[in-house]
Amino acid sequence: MFKNILFVCVGNICRSPSAEIMLRHAVGDRGIQVSSAGLGALVDHRIDPTAQQLLVEHGLDGTTHRGRQISEAILGAADLVLTMERKHVRRITEIAPQASGKTFLLGKWQSDLEIPDPYRQSRPAFEHVYGLMDEGVRSWVRYL
Repeated sequence: MFKNILFVCVGNICRSPSAEIMLRHAVGDRGIQVSSAGLGALVDHRIDPTAQQLLVEHGLDGTTHRGRQISEAILGAADLVLTMERKHVRRITEIAPQASGKTFLLGKWQSDLEIPDPYRQSRPAFEHVYGLMDEGVRSWVRYL
């Protein structure tokens, strides 16, 4: 049973916090902790404005999010680590080899789909990424 789920991307201001908020909403009050962190986090930065706007349009809110840097301790506390790209999985394995067996792509159930980084791109890029993350989150919910 997964009780502590961690999403990881690079900056922790676009993809991973959005996926965190989406999954937290999807699991409701099932007692699952959901968080996020970045491999090169923009520590204490707010969620990207375009990512926040998309969350709001879907009835969600990321205004309380602040970017945080991944650490071995954060990885150790997680039961399941979901990343956006294969290179994130590799980097996590370098940081905490013991986390390798619990680290997967968010797009695992979509043929190991990678989710591209929309940072500093146009709104259509964010919309595309939001849709990919929504599909990934929904596919994981049935296993939680």
